Amino acid sequence: MLGLASALFATKAPAQEAVQAHRSPVVVELFTSQGCSSCPPADRMLADMAGIDQLLPLALHVDYWDYLGWKDALADPMFTRRQKAYARATGSRMIYTPQIVINGTTFVKGAHPKEVAEHIALARRAPVHVSLDLRNTGEGRFRLEAMPLPGLETGPMQVTLVHFIPMKSVEILRGENAGSRIDYANIVTYWKPVAEWDGRRPLELDLRAAQDHPGAVLLQRAGFGAIEAAARLP
Repeated sequence: MLGLASALFATKAPAQEAVQAHRSPVVVELFTSQGCSSCPPADRMLADMAGIDQLLPLALHVDYWDYLGWKDALADPMFTRRQKAYARATGSRMIYTPQIVINGTTFVKGAHPKEVAEHIALARRAPVHVSLDLRNTGEGRFRLEAMPLPGLETGPMQVTLVHFIPMKSVEILRGENAGSRIDYANIVTYWKPVAEWDGRRPLELDLRAAQDHPGAVLLQRAGFGAIEAAARLP
């Protein structure tokens, strides 16, 4: 992942301090499966991303390869539905693994670090339209504040709470990856919409963590559109 890291830090986001202060981590969703022989390189790529503060990598394990002989215990049918919804939103009839989705708008098939790095660099140069702030208020509670910035297109957006396991090693006994032990990073275990926002005025929202795992909040356009902002739970 040296290619990704070098591209990320060599390509600077807009220099204005005000913009940088509000810039969210780039959300990188990986649709993956333990039953897919093409997925381990993408899994390793996502694990390398987990150490980069400017990124929020999330592994969403799908269940449609379970019939090949190995049931992915990390999979959730909800993530299969999410991937299908992305496909419908982009006019595609096919879903596949591995697939990487960057900020809800850019889709990369397979594990291609250079291509992913280029798209992440572009995402980091994109205009910032929302300031998203999360504060820990104690006892598993958080205060979310979303502020519209100049240029924000108003319209329905969804606030989603996500939790994930930072790392889990799995020994795969059957299927296409039989005999492998694979380290999976940022495995999503919880994904639930908690509010809606139209961007017309500031949003203030009190949240409670749903799990003890690390988490984040995503602000995504309705209809599986762009992820306008994201923040990790502090």
